[in-house]
Amino acid sequence: MDFQAHKEIAWNGIWKQNTGVVQILGLCPILAISTNVVNAVSLGLATILVMALANLAISALRNFIPYEIRIPVFILIIAALVTVVDLAFNAYLHELYLVLGIFIPLIVTNCIVLARVEAFAAKNEPADSTVDGIAMGIGLTLVLAVLGAMREIIGSGTLFSGIEMIFPGVEGLTLFGDDYPGFLVAILPPGAFIALGFLIAGRNWIEARKQALARANPPSSGVPDTSTEAASPAEPA
Repeated sequence: MDFQAHKEIAWNGIWKQNTGVVQILGLCPILAISTNVVNAVSLGLATILVMALANLAISALRNFIPYEIRIPVFILIIAALVTVVDLAFNAYLHELYLVLGIFIPLIVTNCIVLARVEAFAAKNEPADSTVDGIAMGIGLTLVLAVLGAMREIIGSGTLFSGIEMIFPGVEGLTLFGDDYPGFLVAILPPGAFIALGFLIAGRNWIEARKQALARANPPSSGVPDTSTEAASPAEPA
């Protein structure tokens, strides 16, 4: 498949079929872990890695997996990859691993991952499937990052809190001073639902505006319109 097709697959995963604001999948990690940017992006990056490798592996093995048992086999492959990521987080980013807790192992049961391997990787070539997995993961990570930033800024008045767990010696930003009381609802589950609702509404507004502009300014076909021209009189014989 050529570059243009890969570009279309990427755009589909990041925007047109974004798992967080279009398909509305994986709400448990999206809402639970997006209390700040660091936690949200860290889980998003782990999901990108799992989705890319799972799509690649299942696409490469798709002709050897019996159709009747494909779902258990898909879950076994995803579980093996998640175990590797989980152990890597525990070994190299232990403090962050303790914060993310159960949400890394829960990637195994995340409907985003299983949906993509079933809908795309099991039917397409490895290169295309890898691009699809990365794009879908990036789309999810972008939603997590924006949601985490919104909730962290409004709820705590900080940004990149906990970054020292990944980069020792680096500290997060305090935006509104140490005396900022915070807005508790923003970092509680109701705040997560409200913030996600704003993201969905914003994306829908952008799409509606694009469609309205497209209808107001239809592309020219490049063929001159001669329907209003008078027919030339026939020459006398």
